[in-house]
Amino acid sequence: MHGLAAWERRHHLRAFGLDILAAVAAVVGALVGRDALLGSHAVLDDPSTPLRGALLVAAWPLLLARHGGYASRYVGAGTEEYRAVTRAALALVALVAFMSYALKLEFSRGVLLLAVPVMAGATLVLRWMLRRRLAAARERGRFLRPTVLVGEAHAVRDVLQRIGADPRTTGMRVSGVCVSDPHDPVLASDEFVGVPVLGDEASAVEAVERVGAEAVAVASSPTMSGHALRRLGWALEQRDVDLLVAPGVVEVAGPRLTMRRAAGLPLLHVERPVLSGIRYGLKLAGDRVLAATALLVMSPLFLLVALLVRLDSRGPAFFRQDRVGEGGRMFSMLKFRTMVPDAEARLEQMREGHDGNAVLFKRRKDPRVTRVGAFLRRFSIDELPQLFNVVRGEMSLVGPRPPLTREVDEYENDVVRRLRVRPGMTGLWQVSGRSDLSWVDSVRLDLWYVDNWSLALDAQILLRTAKAVLRGQGAY
Repeated sequence: MHGLAAWERRHHLRAFGLDILAAVAAVVGALVGRDALLGSHAVLDDPSTPLRGALLVAAWPLLLARHGGYASRYVGAGTEEYRAVTRAALALVALVAFMSYALKLEFSRGVLLLAVPVMAGATLVLRWMLRRRLAAARERGRFLRPTVLVGEAHAVRDVLQRIGADPRTTGMRVSGVCVSDPHDPVLASDEFVGVPVLGDEASAVEAVERVGAEAVAVASSPTMSGHALRRLGWALEQRDVDLLVAPGVVEVAGPRLTMRRAAGLPLLHVERPVLSGIRYGLKLAGDRVLAATALLVMSPLFLLVALLVRLDSRGPAFFRQDRVGEGGRMFSMLKFRTMVPDAEARLEQMREGHDGNAVLFKRRKDPRVTRVGAFLRRFSIDELPQLFNVVRGEMSLVGPRPPLTREVDEYENDVVRRLRVRPGMTGLWQVSGRSDLSWVDSVRLDLWYVDNWSLALDAQILLRTAKAVLRGQGAY
């Protein structure tokens, strides 16, 4: 608790209380459930049961703390807090096994089998609810740590944009900047409006005291490194102020970054993206199995939607369109038809009416969309026939958005990297705004996915897709 703000102390105390609550509920439920399942009272009638139960409850928050479950750096951001819960659950099983062997303190295997999964699951749910509460408060401007940015003006501007764009996860509010050149013309850009320039990099400690900052974030700077950065860290340590350093490696997720030392020099090692091998093979095989199963289950829905499309307007029920797939290979993507049959012919005369995305051409009130088509688009039902593309190996369940040929023709060199993997029915673009995204944002998200793909990320995107579809936001 030392050096934490009042709201951070309250947050940690709430987390601790909820963890105890989850442990007590899991242990009591497991004791009752075990005897109920076996039809006996052997565990409940054992006089040593309260002691064993109390040990499990007491061990849970201690193991969470040991594995970083209360670390301030994980509050409200990333998945490390959830991983700590998983690691603590595995450690609890190992601890009980050791105590049973070394201290001859027997624990019921049935109780343990019920208690640990319930304890971990309940803790994860309660932590998620606590995080949602914190995120909502941060959206309203509360519980944000006043921060001073230090570095070169261009780099500081990039960090400033990212902090301002996502206060929910960064948890920071920029109170001022210290730049290498206080007269840099970059400081006149719109991003610095309302953000005071507190001096040069050497004035960082004075700036911290002036604005009462709780953190200093150092952006990429040739002068703020080595001994200068070390001295800044010493000065901030005496003031209980956190030091954060942006490594200059952008759009790379944490699992790909590891710290290595060579002759006392810390080096940031960037692992290669996983675009082949066993894990990627599991993804592709799982895609086909899940897609084939979904097609069988939803075949009645397909027939109903096809009938509604045909009744609503003349023309075929399905719409085929050539898209560019993995490695630049062309394929015919299937969708339920949501527009009038001559929609493609009418596109050119509507070119000037896009809603902020000229490359993809998205329009909120597109006159070519039919009545049934508007409903299908709102809940992404029109995308379901792409399951056939997944079964054929042309698409994946999760991946970058499948581009048109004319879009690929406009790609810059970096954007071609989107074609390194199979396009997906859903992706980060789907769960981050869908058609409301600008072209730049959609490209950025797709490139981030290609560089940081993992099975866990795919699972997370699939879960978030359900929420995005039900809300219908950005679908037109």
